[in-house]
Amino acid sequence: MAMRYGRLDLNLLVALDALLTERSVSLAADRLCLSQSATSSALGRLREYFGDELLVVKGRAMILTARAEELIEPVRAVLEQIRTTVAVAPPFDPATAERTIRMMASDYSTEVLLAGVLADFEKEAPNLRFEIVPMNDAPIEAIERGYIDLLLTIDIAISSDHPSQVLFEDDYVVVGDAANPAMAEPMTRERYFELGHVTARFGKSRVSAFEDWFMRRQKQQRRVEVIAPTFLSLTGLIIGTNRIATMHRRMAEIVVGTKALVMREIPFDIPPIREAIQWNIANNNDRALRWVVERLQAAAGGKTQAASNIVRLPPASAINLEEIEVQYRMNHPQR
Repeated sequence: MAMRYGRLDLNLLVALDALLTERSVSLAADRLCLSQSATSSALGRLREYFGDELLVVKGRAMILTARAEELIEPVRAVLEQIRTTVAVAPPFDPATAERTIRMMASDYSTEVLLAGVLADFEKEAPNLRFEIVPMNDAPIEAIERGYIDLLLTIDIAISSDHPSQVLFEDDYVVVGDAANPAMAEPMTRERYFELGHVTARFGKSRVSAFEDWFMRRQKQQRRVEVIAPTFLSLTGLIIGTNRIATMHRRMAEIVVGTKALVMREIPFDIPPIREAIQWNIANNNDRALRWVVERLQAAAGGKTQAASNIVRLPPASAINLEEIEVQYRMNHPQR
């Protein structure tokens, strides 16, 4: 929730300081780790509050109005006073820091990334405690209301109003029982749509996983015979059957190595996903969260390099990713 003084959202003071300093919406957006649209929105609210344009276009640049010039020092002084009296914290030391960090993540993100990183944290940050909250119908609201500290989800599902960082990319493969006759040879499009499928949906609204949402928008429909509550439960629901699951490659490589399963390349084009991490802009200077994010970035970067040697089939056709993002956001309201 935004902290207000009168009608002024105090979170906007940070945006105002960046805008007055950079005199550019794009540069201020970079400094705030926000999108240009979110920063433009903040400028609009500031203009409404102060009853002044604050920044105006002149030629190829933006200049400050007289009112904006008057605000430079007072705004900087207020933020500095807050920083020195409230926000200044001792340097973050993972070896001694004590706190609980709540993260919303799917079991997929937990399995392919969080499990390994949190194992390392046992030694590096022994007094940090982590609570992993399952995905629900309103993840952005959970971030904004402070119910969670960090959100791990696909980048097209995050909010442009808060900072975020893309961690890694993943694509999809077909997974089936090793004894399934359909898995004995490379998967064909015809065979894929003939077989029964298992997919995952989440929350009270039964929100589709991305691959399920994407496939349901195709002209040719697959036959979904089982809807699972988690990604990890997919494997148990295809073992001993002739059903298949369309699974993230990173998770498939883990389960195929431990169970009697095989994986095949998908015989048509499906967009990859990009997993991202997001936090509330109010926590932008939270050193503990910054440290966790940096460690997740480092771990995800190592996994991306290791995965770069995998041979990918060439895409069957071009996919308009921007159009898919727009459609996905329209079908998945963030609040």
